[in-house]
Amino acid sequence: MRVIVIGAGVIGVTSAFYLQRAGHQVTVLEQHRAAAQETSYANAGQISPGYAAPWAAPGIPLKAMKWLLQDHSPLRIHPQSDAFQWQWLAKMLANCTLDAYQRNKNRMVPLAEYSRDQLKLLREQTQIQYEGRTLGTLQIFRQAKQLENGRRDAELLAQMGVAHQLLDRNGIIEAEPALAHIADQLVGALRLPNDETGDCQLFTQQLAQLAASEGAVFRFASSALNLRTQKGRIHEVLVAGETLQADAVVIAAGCASRQLAQQLGLDLPVYPVKGYSITVPLTNVNAAPCSTVMDETYKIALTRFDQRLRVGGMAELAGYNKNINPRRIATLKMVAQSLFPQAGDLTQAQPWAGLRPMTPDGTPLIGATSIGNLWLNTGHGTLGWTMACGSAKVLADLISGQRPEIPTEQLSLARYA
Repeated sequence: MRVIVIGAGVIGVTSAFYLQRAGHQVTVLEQHRAAAQETSYANAGQISPGYAAPWAAPGIPLKAMKWLLQDHSPLRIHPQSDAFQWQWLAKMLANCTLDAYQRNKNRMVPLAEYSRDQLKLLREQTQIQYEGRTLGTLQIFRQAKQLENGRRDAELLAQMGVAHQLLDRNGIIEAEPALAHIADQLVGALRLPNDETGDCQLFTQQLAQLAASEGAVFRFASSALNLRTQKGRIHEVLVAGETLQADAVVIAAGCASRQLAQQLGLDLPVYPVKGYSITVPLTNVNAAPCSTVMDETYKIALTRFDQRLRVGGMAELAGYNKNINPRRIATLKMVAQSLFPQAGDLTQAQPWAGLRPMTPDGTPLIGATSIGNLWLNTGHGTLGWTMACGSAKVLADLISGQRPEIPTEQLSLARYA
């Protein structure tokens, strides 16, 4: 089967790889001149199935109101004239109930766990290298209320059979010795020992090369796309004046997925949520984290690469604006200085901002659509790399007419019908 995949971020490239491995003839269309130039470029570097949870949660509306008044707020909302922003926010707020949170988390965690298992198998099969580490995630709490919420999350994780540990101050120091200097300011932590880390851009580009070596065709700088339908199916894909035909088309274009789908009359509830990161060269590896530390107060993750520290997080609802706000970079530096003051040279930090494609319920859109041969793999939010391999394997199975190894009924666009 001839399959066109639109998008060469981590979701598009993994989709192409698994489809190619399933025996299909794959062509990838990407607007940039290389893979992983948008959301996958400088994300937080986490592969965190244990941390897979929707942003829409009980108490979030009240927290959001408080955050908006803080100097180092993890959230900023810039009102737009686009009605879609308000529609998306309303749907997200509707998911901020305990029942919705548990339902959505129960959709997300199995996919994320399955994805981690697929990534492990991929590493064994290909020996792909991306500065990966398998030392877990440590979510640190500065306030008693955060620890209480952490215990509630631990109960959900236990119900789903996900390995986890609730740690006191001594446990925190044992897991991350470089936090000893600040341990007296922490009330506890939730450790997810099976989480992993690495450079997502490096992974994506390495996997693109592997897919190409097995026959997938990558067409970069392909920005002018037009999807034409006939009798309820995509008949042609026009790119830069050339007409391409395919038996199946996959939209895996991150935040651009919504606009592409609108050509076909589909309304994807995928909104661009801006995040920030800095990449800091390490000067003292012993003063750096061993893996990922997630600061629950500021919603910022600090991830160790071989010789770099990636500090990323926060959320801005500002449409498709990717301008870098110096105040957000200052917050990232403040948190890095607070937790790991001797680890790296913050004067050499490289700033970045990117857009995460998020759905109101936090669960990605994977599967078929009302257009006969159009498929989706988008809307992963902050968990794109965490869910990439599993999402791609599920998609490849569905397109190939195979039964996926995990339930997929609640992953498709149909849940928003």
